[in-house]
Amino acid sequence: MKKGIFYAIGAYTVWGVLPIFWKLLQSASASEIVAHRMVWSLIFLAAILSYRRQWQWLPKIRRNRRAMGIFALTAALLGTNWLIYVWGVNTGHIVETSLGYFINPLVNVLFGVIFFHERLRRGQWLAIAIATAGVLYLTFSYGALPWIALSLAFSFGFYGMFKKKSPLNALEGLSLEMMVLFIPALLYLFYLQGAGEATFGHVGLMTTLLLAMTGVATAIPLLFFAAAAQRIPLSVIGVLQYLAPTLQFLIGVIIYGEAFTQTRLIGFGIIWLALFIYTVEGVVMRRKRNLAALDKAVPRR
Repeated sequence: MKKGIFYAIGAYTVWGVLPIFWKLLQSASASEIVAHRMVWSLIFLAAILSYRRQWQWLPKIRRNRRAMGIFALTAALLGTNWLIYVWGVNTGHIVETSLGYFINPLVNVLFGVIFFHERLRRGQWLAIAIATAGVLYLTFSYGALPWIALSLAFSFGFYGMFKKKSPLNALEGLSLEMMVLFIPALLYLFYLQGAGEATFGHVGLMTTLLLAMTGVATAIPLLFFAAAAQRIPLSVIGVLQYLAPTLQFLIGVIIYGEAFTQTRLIGFGIIWLALFIYTVEGVVMRRKRNLAALDKAVPRR
């Protein structure tokens, strides 16, 4: 279990510090960065799959039209999420992008109610209500919706919802999504080269190397997360998941000096309170269920 925790911390730490990586690529547009991320991710993932000799899933999934349709949809959602995230980071909105990933767990709970008819406990309803109040407070205080945060939270929420019954593991699923996106991304990169708008190979060696490394930056935390999910309970992952947006938030405020006004402090504070209630309520309920299961398993004398 200890090894699984290290894997989870590694995954969320990499995700948390990725804004620094994207900032190093500011000379490239967000769309070019994301296109490179799609192309190089597939190359890197294909190398891993070839090393593991793990291609037996591909012919079977390609014959499943319904599954291919779902993966085409998840690929589009993931691409949209990446584009908004990289654009947000490189235009000085790291703090707001972190808010999106703070809100995301509550969006997942809400989707469970709407689309899967799951029943929420009082503590979960309370957390969602408080988080909604925090978003409304930020909206009315600034006179506009925090659209970057909400777009990230809901696009990733829909992505997770459609992936809920995926027949593929994380590595295979992401590889298939990158296969869907590879040709459009590659054609876009060729267009940029032809139009003289590309940074790859034109701005400097460091930028070119970093663009080629986007595949590694994408796949490594995913592999760490997959390894963690196999070794530790989801309740532990649920608590550790806040490490990534916390690091993003701190990087935005401390390293890049993004404004964190009193209004933002109050709005974020309300949402953090909602997450605290949601997390504690979930831990308490899991302990109660475990104790109840243990009580049934041990016969009374």
